[in-house]
Amino acid sequence: MQDLQIDWLKSFVATVDAGSLSSAAPELHRSQSAVSMQLKKLEAAAGCRLLVRGARQVELTLEGQTLLGYARRMLELHAEAQTALHGDAVSGLVRLGVPDDYASRYLTPVLKRFAPRHGGVEIQLDCEQSTSLIPRVARGDLDLALVSRDNPRRGTLLFHEPMVWVGAAQFEIWNRDPLPIAVYEAASLGRRSAIRSLALQGRPYKVVYNSSSLAGQIAAVESGLAVAALTQCSAPAHLQILGTAHGLGPLEPMQVALYRSAASRGSKAVDSLHRMLSQTLRQVRPAGG
Repeated sequence: MQDLQIDWLKSFVATVDAGSLSSAAPELHRSQSAVSMQLKKLEAAAGCRLLVRGARQVELTLEGQTLLGYARRMLELHAEAQTALHGDAVSGLVRLGVPDDYASRYLTPVLKRFAPRHGGVEIQLDCEQSTSLIPRVARGDLDLALVSRDNPRRGTLLFHEPMVWVGAAQFEIWNRDPLPIAVYEAASLGRRSAIRSLALQGRPYKVVYNSSSLAGQIAAVESGLAVAALTQCSAPAHLQILGTAHGLGPLEPMQVALYRSAASRGSKAVDSLHRMLSQTLRQVRPAGG
């Protein structure tokens, strides 16, 4: 077996993360044909097929799944070695967006790792709903955002975040008819998921609280005004998770993705944070997911 070159592994990991060769090429600052050639060299060196290339996306073979974990570790160690030898030359501003419900659970641990390694990088953090963050990234107002994606081609998929119904046990609001619900703004994916679930059940409901604030949603539930559909990572432990026993059906999970602006291509600071977010959060397995 030949040695596995770093450039080949970079192309392999980037293609898996991006979902296709065409999406990976800009990340690597290479042409699609060059990325394809790197992958062919890697498969030749490994002596097996690693990816099955479809019309729109790629899928890992069993051998590819085995190699992927090693490849990520090798690339991370390679980056650490370069930093140790040459110092942290990366500097600049990264404008990062994240919804409130993902910030503490997923973003904080990554930033704690990132800051000591990249002291020259300044991070400007904006917390808003995904529906607000996505157009800001598209316009170039933000460099990166962790979002619940609104279509399958939006950004790099990291993991699926379960959605859950929550209520305050002492009020048993879920027994009311119509069901009082607290929801996010009209464009919210969480709102759509909640209403779709109720519609499939044929359960009558009424919106009694409408806000883009996570804290507002939780307050409405705590005070006995309504039940709400929240991401599992943001559901407070003191609220009750509701399900079929309470007359509430399942909710579709959120596709959590890392979305990068075209204007940020070539920024080493953005490259560094993008890489750490992708490597760290792709290993996330939300409880119950």
